[in-house]
Amino acid sequence: MSDYKNELCKVESELSLLEVELQELLERQSSLVNRRAELKLILEQSELDNQQNQHIKWEGTDFPWTAELDNKLKSVFKLNELRSMQRQTMNATLAKEDCLLIMPTGGGKSLCFQLPAVISKGLTLVISPLVSLMEDQQMALELLKIPSAIFTSATSKEEAKHIQEDMVTTKGHLKLLYVTPEKLAKSKRFMNRLEKSYAVNHLTRIVIDEVHCCSQWGHDFRPDYKFLGILKRQFPNAPILGLTATATINVLEDVKKILNIPRALLFRASFNRPNLFYEVQEKPATQKDTMDKIFHLINKRFRGQSGIIYCFSRKDSEEVATDLKSRGIKAGCYHADMTAQSRSAVHRKWLSGDVQVVVATVAFGMGIDKPDVRFVIHHSISKSIENLYQESGRAGRDGQRSDCIVLYRLADVTRQSSMVFTEQTGLPNLYGIVQYCIDVAKCRRSLIARHFGEVWESAQCDKMCDHCDRAQCQVKVKDVTHYCKDLVSILDAAAATQQRVTSAKLLDAWYGRGPAGVKVKSIAAPSLAKDQAERILAQLLVEGYLREDFHFTAYSTICYIIPGPKAKLLRNGGVKVAIDFVQACDQSSKNTVKDGSAAPSSDTPHRVKHKNNSETSNVKVQKNKLNSKGTTSKSPVTRDPSSLLTNSKLATKKLMLDHHGGPAKPSETHSMTDIEFNFDDEDEGGSKERVRKVTSQSDILNSDHIIKTLPKGEANPASKRGHNDEDGVASKKLKLISKSSSDSEDDLKDSIVISEDDDFVP
Repeated sequence: MSDYKNELCKVESELSLLEVELQELLERQSSLVNRRAELKLILEQSELDNQQNQHIKWEGTDFPWTAELDNKLKSVFKLNELRSMQRQTMNATLAKEDCLLIMPTGGGKSLCFQLPAVISKGLTLVISPLVSLMEDQQMALELLKIPSAIFTSATSKEEAKHIQEDMVTTKGHLKLLYVTPEKLAKSKRFMNRLEKSYAVNHLTRIVIDEVHCCSQWGHDFRPDYKFLGILKRQFPNAPILGLTATATINVLEDVKKILNIPRALLFRASFNRPNLFYEVQEKPATQKDTMDKIFHLINKRFRGQSGIIYCFSRKDSEEVATDLKSRGIKAGCYHADMTAQSRSAVHRKWLSGDVQVVVATVAFGMGIDKPDVRFVIHHSISKSIENLYQESGRAGRDGQRSDCIVLYRLADVTRQSSMVFTEQTGLPNLYGIVQYCIDVAKCRRSLIARHFGEVWESAQCDKMCDHCDRAQCQVKVKDVTHYCKDLVSILDAAAATQQRVTSAKLLDAWYGRGPAGVKVKSIAAPSLAKDQAERILAQLLVEGYLREDFHFTAYSTICYIIPGPKAKLLRNGGVKVAIDFVQACDQSSKNTVKDGSAAPSSDTPHRVKHKNNSETSNVKVQKNKLNSKGTTSKSPVTRDPSSLLTNSKLATKKLMLDHHGGPAKPSETHSMTDIEFNFDDEDEGGSKERVRKVTSQSDILNSDHIIKTLPKGEANPASKRGHNDEDGVASKKLKLISKSSSDSEDDLKDSIVISEDDDFVP
C-alpha cells in the first residue's frame, strides 16, 4: 500500500510540473503569435507604403506649394530648415492624404500641421486631449501672429459666438481651431457647425494630436477618442493627420481601424533623442530624504536651470512643491484639481522663467513648447515605458544636453499598480517600466528602442545613459533560487494562517521582522541589502513567480502579494532563477559622477572618478555566500568605497566631527571631493574594513540609520546584535565608530568613520 502512495505522490508531483511547463509553453506560444502578427503588420505597412510612394516622393521639393511653404517657414516661423519627416508629412497632408506621424516628443510634430494651415485656405481643426497643451500652442501662435482659437467649456459666450460664426464663412480669419474630443462627443451644436463649415469647403483638414489615445491597447486610452471614428464618414474629403510620440505597431493598426483610415500613410521618425541622458536612481525610503535628494539635484546639478518634476498624485505634487518653496526653490504646482486660471498662471510663469520648476501630475506637459528644459525628474515611477518616454521627452527640445531621472522604489510600484490594474494593459505596461528600472547593465536607450520595435546598438547611446556612462563593469549572473523559494514559502505560510501580505510586510518577514504569524523561523534573513531584496521581489513579479492581488476598501485599493502562476516551479524545484549583478569594474575605465547622482544598486557598484579627477581605490568587503552545502561562507567582493556612501544611503546626511568629537571649525572643512580611505582589520578574521570619508559642513550625511557621535575609544551600541533602529531599519547595516588615537591629528579632523557588517552588502 505504501508503494502505491509513494507512486501516487510522484505522479501528482510530475503532473504539477507538467501543468506549469504547459503554462509556460502556452505563454511562449502566445508571445510568438503576437510577435508574428506584429511582423506581418510591419511588412504589410511597408508594402503599402512602397505602393503608395511608388509614384510620389513625399520628401520632394517640386510640389506646387513648396515655394510658399519654404517662404513661410522662414518669414513666419523663423526657421531655416525642416527636420526629419516634417516635409514628407506636410506634403502628404497638403495633397489631402490621410496620414499618421510618429515622431519623438520635441521632434516638431506641431509644425507639421501649423505650417500647412498657414499656407492653406480654410480652417484646420485640431483635436487635443489637454487644455494645457492647447493653451501652450496658442500662446506660441499668438507670438507668431497666426490667428487661432480654443473652444472649450471655459470659453465665454461672446467668444464662442465669434468662433462659430468664423467656422461657417469662407471669409473667416481663423487658421487653427483647438478643441477637445469631449467637445466633439458631447456638443451636437458644435458638430452641426462643423458640418456647415465642411459644406462650404472651409474645413481644410482634421488633426488628431496624441492619436494613440484612440486605442485601448495604447498607454493612455480615452473613451471620447472613440467618437472620432465618425469624422471620416461625416467629412470624407477632409484629410486626417494623426500625431503621436508613442505608439507600437499594434496600436497604429488599431488607430487606423477606429478612425476609418485603413490606407493612411505612415511617417515614422526614429525614437532616439540623442541629447537626453537617461538615468535611474534609488529613491530614499522617507519623504524627507527624498526631498533632500531632489533639492540637492536642483540646487547643485541643475542650479538655475528649468525643469519638471512629475509626481504620482495631486497630493504628492503639492507636498513636493511646498517643500521646494520652503528651501528657496521657485517651484509651481500643477494638477487637474486646480482652476484653469491657476494652471495657466503657473504655466506662463514657468515659460517666462519666473518659476524654475513645475511640480506636476501627468496633466501637465503634452505639447509644451519650452526649448530649454534641462531636467525631468520622476518623483515616482511612470505607469509605462510610453509615459516615461513622452514625459521625459519634454526636456531638451533645443537639442542641448538634458537629464531624465527616475527615482525608483518598490513601494511606488504597488501604488501605481493599484491605479492601473483595471486597465486592459495596465499591469503589463507597468511591469515593462519596472524592468527598465531594475536592470543593472543594459543600455537604457536600447531598452526603450526595443519596446518601440526599433533596434539601437549601445554604441549609438554615446554614453548618454547611466549604464553606458559609467565604467565598463562585469555583469555576473547569480542564482537566487533559494531566495525566491524563501519568499514563496513565507507567502504559503501566511496563506495557511489566512493572512494577507503586502510587499512591505513580505520583506519584513523575510528579514525576520513583523508579525509572528507571517515570519517563518526556518528561513534565515537574507545577506542582502534591502534594495537588492526589493529587486529580487520585483523581478519575481515581472516574471510571474509572484502576483499582485487587489482588494477594495471603502477609501482605497490595497495591493497584496500572493504566489503567481509560476510559483509551483519554485516549490517543486523545477526552475532556477538567476539575476544579473554587477561584479567588478574595469580599472582602466573612467567616469564622472555628477552632483546628486547615485551609484547603481548592484553587487558591486561601478568605479567612479570624482570632480578632482582622482580615482578612488577599491575596498574589499565581506559578503556571506551559500556554499554547496547550504551553509554560509565569507568571500571578499571588490567594492568601490564611495558606493558604501551612496548605495547605503549614507551620502546624504553629514556629520562634522573633530578628533575630540566636537564640531569642526569652518577653516578645517574639506570639499565633497576630498575623499580618503582607511583600511583596518579590526576583528580576528580581518573581516571588517573601514571607510573614512572627509566631508564638509554643507555636505551632511543623510541616513535611514542611527548614527551616534562617540567619545574616542567607546564601543558603538549600534553594533550590538538586536539593537533596534529608530526608523525600523536593521541596525546591523552600519555603525559609526571612532578612530584610534594612532591616527594623526590632521587625518581625524572633520571626519567620520563608517564600517559595514559582514552580512550587509550595500
